[in-house]
Amino acid sequence: MAGKAEPEVEDFLAMLAAQRGAAANTLAAYRRDLVGAAGVLGALAGASRDDLTDLSAVWADLAPSSLARKASALRQFYGFLVDEGVRDDDPSSALPRPRARRSLPRLLGHGEVDALFQTAEEDARGRTPEGLRMLALLELLYGSGLRATELMSLPLAAVPRDAPFLTITGKGGVQRMVPVSTRAIRALGDWLAARGKGGRFVFPSPRGGHLSRVRLFQLLRDLALRAGLDPEKVSPHVLRHAFATHLLEGGADLRVLQTLLGHADIATTQIYTHVDAARLVALVNQRHPLAKS
Repeated sequence: MAGKAEPEVEDFLAMLAAQRGAAANTLAAYRRDLVGAAGVLGALAGASRDDLTDLSAVWADLAPSSLARKASALRQFYGFLVDEGVRDDDPSSALPRPRARRSLPRLLGHGEVDALFQTAEEDARGRTPEGLRMLALLELLYGSGLRATELMSLPLAAVPRDAPFLTITGKGGVQRMVPVSTRAIRALGDWLAARGKGGRFVFPSPRGGHLSRVRLFQLLRDLALRAGLDPEKVSPHVLRHAFATHLLEGGADLRVLQTLLGHADIATTQIYTHVDAARLVALVNQRHPLAKS
């Protein structure tokens, strides 16, 4: 938890929470960056362009992604101060504008996904609660592209009765409808029948509440190992990436994909066009007649 912030920073964070619906983790990240900058400059609200230039020198050794995040927090803060009439000028033009290179997501091929499902389905044939739960988790991660937090905190009330959709509460408390395949509904129904009564979450923890993200991570790594895959390659987020990439390969529209993934900005979804383009280049290099010359 970051230290105490000056009043203007607290007002800015309150605005993010009230007007933009920023999640707790997002607010904590902004607080850390702003309090950290204040630790170098003193009070941020009265900082000058020269002060921010000096701050850029202090940040010189940061990775481009970290530098971009910190500079963005300050730009938004000073824009807020101008909007509120606290300042007449915006000194943030003195901040650096690094180009943080977005890395391509790690991918699972269709064969690797098939291996995971074959192992999970074999386990589920035993009708043990653990096997049925693992198959339901896998179906919803790869079949619906849910984030780990969304899946773990999924309430029973969100499970479809007649319509093949889940109501998901994503980042910033934004809700969206996510389609659920027939096979996923079947796997989910089998799990709920084996789950028993009690608790309000689809995937409850034995100690109360819901299954943790760490436990989900462990379960997937164990499944990958038994499926003959490198467990380092498999995680909830990698399965979400596979969902998106394989849909795009199948002809899904980018705007539809944005809605399914719950991305606020289409630019976040566009990373998958780069993944698809990279595969096309690899295909040309491997299959084109001139590649053999």
